[in-house]
Amino acid sequence: MSAPSATLAVWASSWLAGTSAPDDVLEALGTWAPNTLVLASDPGVAARTGLPWPEPERTGATTLLKTIREALASQSSEMRILFPVPGDVRGLPTGTPFATDAIEAGEGLLVGEPGRRGTGLVPGWTDEDTLCWTVHDVPITDVRSNELTLGEAEFAMREAVRAAADALSKLASVTSQSRDEDPRDAIEDELAEYTRHPYPPSVTPRALRVLDSADQVAAILTVAQRGPAMDALTATIDTARQDQLRPLWDAVRSARLAALDSCLRSGVRRA
Repeated sequence: MSAPSATLAVWASSWLAGTSAPDDVLEALGTWAPNTLVLASDPGVAARTGLPWPEPERTGATTLLKTIREALASQSSEMRILFPVPGDVRGLPTGTPFATDAIEAGEGLLVGEPGRRGTGLVPGWTDEDTLCWTVHDVPITDVRSNELTLGEAEFAMREAVRAAADALSKLASVTSQSRDEDPRDAIEDELAEYTRHPYPPSVTPRALRVLDSADQVAAILTVAQRGPAMDALTATIDTARQDQLRPLWDAVRSARLAALDSCLRSGVRRA
């Protein structure tokens, strides 16, 4: 699993559909951090939801499940996972505190009925053992954050695996990395971190293939980005490295969104 928001979304969807128990969701969230805090983004959200403000409280992950269930009150409601980055903020309600927090975190979750006001959740670390979720009141736009189908995402990841491996080889040569260093070990370490966070059994085999392939590409790209120390690189080499890897990171993000979106749609429909 690539992000706490993804874990919360797919496991909450599975719970709402009756294919996972609440304890399963709590256990999955616990792989990110043993402590969970929840905070209202402003006094209005605090008054409407009863959530703490201005300081968070250790209300626990059960509060997140209650918040999501209440936000899905309408039959037209849905959950959307977001992975915004500067320059690509598709699906974000622009000009909102939620958008600012989500861009800073690189992730967020929208819950509610499109075209109406709903709930936005953004995680943030307070320390290595504590994850704090900020709950926003936010408009749910009609614009989704991803345009790929699951089939298109699967094809894109097959191509990206090859391209990422080629990029790693070329960048290792350009930056003169030591021949004694085996990048395969570093890639395995990165993959181990992703697989530490499980998916619910409701995730379809095809979606799981896409997510696993995206994790593999992300692990390769992370290792490729490391290279030597930044101050040892010329500006030209660094620019070339970023330009080569950026389209692959975009492909990873789009594939993850497509796979997760398919899981959330089917889960909410069953619920």
